[in-house]
Amino acid sequence: MVMIDSNNGKTLASVPIGEGVDANSFDPATGLAFASCGAGTVTIAHEQGHKLAVVQTLVTQRGSRTMTIDPKTHKLYLAGASFEPELAQSADGRHPSPQAIPNTFKVLVYGPE
Repeated sequence: MVMIDSNNGKTLASVPIGEGVDANSFDPATGLAFASCGAGTVTIAHEQGHKLAVVQTLVTQRGSRTMTIDPKTHKLYLAGASFEPELAQSADGRHPSPQAIPNTFKVLVYGPE
C-alpha cells in the first residue's frame, strides 16, 4: 500500500500487503487505510502525518477481496464465497481461476471493538 502526495506525485510512505489486492479504502475519521486481498487478508494501516504503520492483518476468507467501508459505523463489508480447490496448471502454463461453489455467497462484516 502506497501513500502519495497528490500535489506532486511523490511517494510519502508504503507498507506491505497481501497477495491479490482488489480494493483500498481510507476512513478519514479514524485515520485507517485498508487493503483487501484475495489471499484472505485485509491489511489495516494507520496514517499519521506522512507515515503509515500496519496495525493489523485481518484474516478474512480466501477470495474475499471486494470491499467497502461505511464511514458512519466504520464497519468493513467484504463479499465472500467458498471456492472449489485450485486446479493444476494447464498444459499451456495457465493457472485457471478457482470456481465459486454455488449458494455459498455471503457478506462478511468487520468492525471496531
